[in-house]
Amino acid sequence: MVSQDHKLSVRKQCELLQLSRSRLYDQPVGESAENLRFMEIFDKQFLETPWYGSRQRARYMKRNNHQCGRHRVRRLMRLMRLVPIYQEPNTSKTHPQHKIWPYLLRNVIIDRPNQVLVRRYHLYPHATWLSVSRGDHGLAQPQGFGVAAIKQYGCGLLY
Repeated sequence: MVSQDHKLSVRKQCELLQLSRSRLYDQPVGESAENLRFMEIFDKQFLETPWYGSRQRARYMKRNNHQCGRHRVRRLMRLMRLVPIYQEPNTSKTHPQHKIWPYLLRNVIIDRPNQVLVRRYHLYPHATWLSVSRGDHGLAQPQGFGVAAIKQYGCGLLY
């Protein structure tokens, strides 16, 4: 598209094509022969140990007398789109020392419409201020726990 022997300068041709001139002169360089050899080793090793991350794979390479550090391993694994397979942490289990908060509305009987108005708010862990709708209430909550505001018979309760 861009020609050196055109009557327009290369700069003007690139400007018309909305192309930066550096793209003309920059030739993509592929991976070195050493990196290709390492990638072949990674491919074979991934079939045997798919749970190896970049650190374990770098240690494996050093054990087999290959000069390949962790950052290089990480870059090549990202290039090959190799992701280690491992068990995720079990975050759904509660900690044995964690306090279980009681459900405060368990015994509340609602026997007519609009008897109890319950609003539930979710606070983020770093939240320090809660603005209730209509802007009539505020709550300082440094710990970030959930709050239920109950309005019953014109009397406001906060649990």
